Amino acid sequence: MTTPASPFSAHGDRHFDGLADKFAASLYGGARGELRLALLDRLLPEMLALEGQPVLDVGGGLGQLAAWFAGRGHPVTLAEPSAEMLARAREALQETSGECEVTFLPVPLQALPEQAPGPWSLIACHAVLEWLGDPRGALATLAGLLAPGGQLSLMVFNRDALRFSNVIKGNLEKALADRLEGKGLRRRLTPISPLTHAQVMAWCDALGLEVRAVAGVRVFHDYLRQPPERDDERDRLLELEWRYCRAEPHWRLGRYLLYTLVRPDASPFPAEEPL
Repeated sequence: MTTPASPFSAHGDRHFDGLADKFAASLYGGARGELRLALLDRLLPEMLALEGQPVLDVGGGLGQLAAWFAGRGHPVTLAEPSAEMLARAREALQETSGECEVTFLPVPLQALPEQAPGPWSLIACHAVLEWLGDPRGALATLAGLLAPGGQLSLMVFNRDALRFSNVIKGNLEKALADRLEGKGLRRRLTPISPLTHAQVMAWCDALGLEVRAVAGVRVFHDYLRQPPERDDERDRLLELEWRYCRAEPHWRLGRYLLYTLVRPDASPFPAEEPL
């Protein structure tokens, strides 16, 4: 009997080969995926200083974020360890990237210091750390790739929002026990390392990264009893999300937390401390 391939890499990271269709349907299909992309379309130009600089898109998945940057004149290097996801991204970007150069790297985040050392003035890493066995170490790797003054657009799956969602669904014992992580088994897509805002802040402080901006992505949608079905309802929800995505206390319960992190010009990158 053939032993099924492990869904985890040697680093303890969740693999997505064989899951491209489910990934596309669950995370980008339907209203919640459209809302996520619509909010990013508004947030990124306000949260980042965009000057057509080269972008390293880490864990670029199906290529939506790479297409967004390429469509705005940025040369993009898309790094993605899943061969299936990378092939989908390559196919999609051939149709949408226009004249802008897109380079594809079939490598995990841990290989980037050798494969794409930079230094980079702009790195995007969206919805990746929560699928890694060592998200703190991954953030340290990303920080080390930044040029002085470089920006990191980081989006992570919010552990506090996951707890709140479980309570709403009636999973009280699970919430009390803080058993919120996914196990990475079968075809389920609950992240194995959801993060809190406090964790991100502590890690940034230790790594010498400045937090320039923060927002919550989908602060209302995922808690609705009945998602909007009509176009006018979806439009009103988008405006509500946009109005409160950076307002206290609402942004803190966004399904995702979006950060702009900067490596200061004058501060040398600190040596990584032992975990």
